[in-house]
Amino acid sequence: MIGHGRRTGVAALLAGLALVTLSGCRSTGDGAFTPNFASSSGTANPGCARCQSGSSTVGGNPMGTPVDGGIQRTAYFQDAGTDPSKKMMTMHPGLPGAPGNPIAGPGPLPTELAPVSHPPYTIAPPDIITIDAVRLVPKPPYRVEPLEILFINVTDTLPNQPINGAFVVSPEGTINLGFNYGTVRVGGLTLDQIQTNIRGHLGNILRNSQVTVALAQFRGLQQLRGEHLVRPDGTISLGTYGSVYVAGMTLGQAKCVVEKHLSEYLLNPQIAIDVFAYNSKVFYVIFDGAGFGQQVYRLPVTGNETVLDAIGFVQGLAPVSSKNRIWLARPSPVNLGCNQILPVDWNAITMAGSTATNYQIFPGDRVYVSSDCLIRFDNYLSKVLAPVERILGVTLLGTSTVQSFQNLRNGTTNGTAVLVP
Repeated sequence: MIGHGRRTGVAALLAGLALVTLSGCRSTGDGAFTPNFASSSGTANPGCARCQSGSSTVGGNPMGTPVDGGIQRTAYFQDAGTDPSKKMMTMHPGLPGAPGNPIAGPGPLPTELAPVSHPPYTIAPPDIITIDAVRLVPKPPYRVEPLEILFINVTDTLPNQPINGAFVVSPEGTINLGFNYGTVRVGGLTLDQIQTNIRGHLGNILRNSQVTVALAQFRGLQQLRGEHLVRPDGTISLGTYGSVYVAGMTLGQAKCVVEKHLSEYLLNPQIAIDVFAYNSKVFYVIFDGAGFGQQVYRLPVTGNETVLDAIGFVQGLAPVSSKNRIWLARPSPVNLGCNQILPVDWNAITMAGSTATNYQIFPGDRVYVSSDCLIRFDNYLSKVLAPVERILGVTLLGTSTVQSFQNLRNGTTNGTAVLVP
């Protein structure tokens, strides 16, 4: 009876585990391309207009009603009474500075054949932006510093020894005019003072010479041009001109802020700014490991990715993945009150070329690929039975060892010869 009770308990445990594990494997019977999905992690908020049943429809399904097993299909709507099929989207799906958030504007969800442009790009760490100088003129009176470049032109020079070209100011603050002309100190002087010094220096060598001096390139230009990494605090370094906060700004806003900052040192500065490396806008592809953790891939957003592209970037589905349990989770604002879950029909996308669920991906999106329920059940079963098998194995080994010693002792005693006097 005790053995029968144990067997009954083990059978009940296995049956319960099977029911829990296989609960998400039921078939809807709606066709070969109809996916099965688990329930959404969050329930609809009764106070959210986008989640109220019957307020709006997407593909014939009222907003807030379960689609294929409980996952909520959501879209961008202006109000609860707007029919998205009667008006196309005229705005990008996101607020400036918050890509992926719902907007005030009706329309269908962006897909492979109906993509939309992303919101204006906002700079964020660790982006790399490039700055090019269009007009950088120092405020007068400007004093020349070492490593800057002067353009000097002198008339009536010695034969075959012209003075006409660019001259770099040495670290000592001097320039070398040539073998027969010597050096002239220019560091810390204005252009007029440099012109006077050169004319006086050449007066002992040349007669009636005219000297022209211009600033060809100053050191600040070398510090501004090139790539600038956005620091974790949201600032970029401008060399000796300090730092400027640009995080959360569009390129136009950042250009105005940088030019305003440089106007303290330069005369009406003009720059061109662009993004060199888009490092801050990413999306994620998450694979369920069928009971053995999850794999998360972080991929950059370039502006035209779809669900199929996302899976292709990670070399396709994993061996334990389920083709019928894939969805796109879009980040929701804290006060929205409902999750944005978009079911993906993988078989229809790959086998039939359907674009209805091949959604366009925006920054922050999560493409979640669930595991196959049978493989997950097998892994869960192995987790439960492995400790039991280990305990039984140790018990069986101990029992066999004890019996071996007992048999060895009994065999030695029975085989001992007894001498009778």
